[in-house]
Amino acid sequence: MMGQQSGIQRQLFFCFSLENPIPKDHLLRGINRYFDLRDLRQHLAQL
Repeated sequence: MMGQQSGIQRQLFFCFSLENPIPKDHLLRGINRYFDLRDLRQHLAQL
């Protein structure tokens, strides 16, 4: 390690889920049931 840490170092990475903040009865969850986005996800996977 080079140098010394001064003060509090913020966490660089953290775990989170996009499922948790969206309420179970949110409009987006209903829309998600009717749209098949597999082709779009496959197309955008390289990005």
